Amino acid sequence: MKDEIRDFLLARRARVSPGQAGIAVHGERRVAGLRREEVARLAGISVEYYIRLERGNARGFSDDVVSAVAGALRLDEAEREHLFDLVHLANARSRRTRKPVGQPVPDGVRRLLDAMATAPAYVWNGRLDILAVNPLGRALFAPLFDGPDGPVNQARFLFLDPAAPDFFPDWAQLAHDAVAVLRRTPQDRRLEALVGELSAGSGTFRDMWTAYDVRTRHTGVKRFRHPVAGPITVEFQSMALITDPDLRITAGAAEPHSASAAALQFLAGWSTGRRQTLTT
Repeated sequence: MKDEIRDFLLARRARVSPGQAGIAVHGERRVAGLRREEVARLAGISVEYYIRLERGNARGFSDDVVSAVAGALRLDEAEREHLFDLVHLANARSRRTRKPVGQPVPDGVRRLLDAMATAPAYVWNGRLDILAVNPLGRALFAPLFDGPDGPVNQARFLFLDPAAPDFFPDWAQLAHDAVAVLRRTPQDRRLEALVGELSAGSGTFRDMWTAYDVRTRHTGVKRFRHPVAGPITVEFQSMALITDPDLRITAGAAEPHSASAAALQFLAGWSTGRRQTLTT
């Protein structure tokens, strides 16, 4: 947790120029962005107090102080929320127990996915593992499921599969969104292993990870260049499961009577035929 707070504040401090903060510059500066003492002055706290926070020692920091630091660093809504989450987690007496590896998605949620016959839908976690998917979702995201056995991971496909930029025409946007989700996910050994794998295999991921961009998106449009159905545009909505906040469910729909809606209808039939072939 200390490393996460430190890395986030360092990245955000480097992003704010003295001019943006209304600070006059005299002579050459050796640091990118603001100095620690400048952030402290803008936030109305002592330099020592701010340094303690930037080093990750966040115990005892009030919401007012955190809000002042967020204002000094010109954080947007998603970034402010992330900083508060980090500080609150550091101050928590006990961390929330996380699900063990391989914990199944509840049967009720799986039945809900299967009931969405005309909408691609899937359940995923903060590491971007797809843990459950309905038939139309599997058909729409077919290239992601063509890899080796094991949890399908959206970030692994985006950064390590050479087919990803062709499958996702808006690859750059989706890649940034994926890194932002990983950055907002509490660190554990499984996430650290994934980040290490992606860092080793993709220089683009390393650059995005170092930038420490965080954002929140609960809805959005995804464009696909599907190998079977051709171009498809789907609007997705995502929400956390009340019974398990570690999991999110995402479902999508195409504009009625559009070419994309016809493509999804085709994929529904294609996936049914594919399943029947596999089981015979």
